[in-house]
This record gives sequence, structure tokens and C-alpha cells, in this order.
Amino acid sequence: MTSAPALAVPAGRSTAGVGVRATARITAAGRGGGTVLPVLDGDGPFELRRLRSRGTEARVCVVGAMSAPLGGDRLRIEATAQQGAALHVTSAAATLALRGPTTAPATYDVHLAVADHAELRWLPKPLISAAGSNLRQTWTIDLAPTARLVLREELVLGRTGEPPGRVTTRLTVRRGGHVLLDQEADYGPGAAGWDGPAVLAHHRATGQILVVDPEFDAEPPAVRALADTPQDGLAVLTPLAGPAALVTAIAPDGLRLRRLLDAAHTTRSSRPSR
Repeated sequence: MTSAPALAVPAGRSTAGVGVRATARITAAGRGGGTVLPVLDGDGPFELRRLRSRGTEARVCVVGAMSAPLGGDRLRIEATAQQGAALHVTSAAATLALRGPTTAPATYDVHLAVADHAELRWLPKPLISAAGSNLRQTWTIDLAPTARLVLREELVLGRTGEPPGRVTTRLTVRRGGHVLLDQEADYGPGAAGWDGPAVLAHHRATGQILVVDPEFDAEPPAVRALADTPQDGLAVLTPLAGPAALVTAIAPDGLRLRRLLDAAHTTRSSRPSR
């Protein structure tokens, strides 16, 4: 009998069933008509870099310092935009969920808080679920009544020519202490019906843009389709029961998904006005 090759374990990792445990923290504060970053604390695979500010907005890029998340990893990012601050967070490259040296799932938790009259734009590159990976991702977002948010999420199921891994995502958004949106999705081997006609069918990329803007109270966006050609994917903008709108998209691959979401992001109805 031929045994399977051992998986290489990156430096700093354990083979004892527990992977990397890391928490990165970002805090933005309004000061002098602009935004400063009193807390910018990277950890583990998260390296945080300041980018050049744009207007009153402070910008941060999350750079991957090692392969992550792998099975057994426990990763967390916390970002807070204090009153009057404007924070834009992006990433340098796609996040690649990989099979690890343990069968335990990896967890990737994102906790965001936006205070009154503050704005947070969370616009990372896609998450790619590679074959054999198992990831559980949660988003927990707390917004003050006058906070603004743009949240972009992209998921690509499998690299080119390979099947996907398993990925479960949970998004919970509260505004003024009340639930605005609470949704969960489950894709990949073992997930019920994820590749059926009611979910993704033949598509292997999915994403969404959530926009919360108090101005939607006076003028909510209308429901409308955002895709021109079905073979390139499908996208729809839907107003939520609150000052918010949700763009949901599916596409055959990550490139066409990004085109759909880029087009949605340029519309007035899918971004806050200042």
C-alpha cells in the first residue's frame, strides 16, 4: 500500500491538531477633519499596512504573511471606526483557504463596529476555497444609527480545474442594536443542495455588496437586475427592511463575478453618498 505524501507544515504551525491562533486589530478615529489610526496591530498571517489617505478617509491593506487559513487555524480581524472616522480596508491578494495538517476546520471571524457619523468600506479581494479545505467564516457587524457601511464579499469555489473545498459563511449585521441582516450559506462537499438549481447550479463564484446608508430612509433603492447576459452571471439589487441595499451575484468564475460586482458598485444605489 502506498501512503499519501505528508503535507508540508509552514514555519510557526503545529501538527498537534491546533493551527495558528491570531487576532489583528484596526481602530480609526476622527481627528482634525481627517482620520487617524491609533491602533494598527497585525498578528500571525495578518500584516497591516497603512496606505495613502484619500480625503478624510484612512486606508489599510491586509497583507498575508503566511499561508492561511489552513485546517485548525483560528483567525480573527477586529476593525472599529469611531465617531466621525472614515476607514477603507482592502487586501493585497485573494485569501486562499487550503487543506491543513489536521482535519479540523479553520475559522475566520471578522468583527466590525461603526460608530455614529462614521463610515467603513470593507473591500477585500476574493476568498478562494481550494480542494480539501474546510473553512467556517463569520461576519459580525454592529452599526450605530447614523453609521455608513459598504461591505463586499466574494467567494470562488475551487481553483481552476479542481473541485471546491467546504465553506460555511454567516453574516450578522445589527444597526442600533436591532438585527438588520442575518444570513448563512454553506457550499462544497457535504453541503445540501449547494450546486442545485435553487442555489448555484453550474456557477462556481458568488458574492454580494451590502450598503447601509441613512439616506436610504428617504429614498430607498428599487429592486432591479444588474446583469446583461445570463451566461456571464446573474446579479440583483434588493432593498432591505432598513436603510440598506444588498447586491447578490453568481457567476461561472471569479473574473466574471468581479465584473458584475464592479458594475454594481459604481451605481449610486449601491454606495453611500457623503
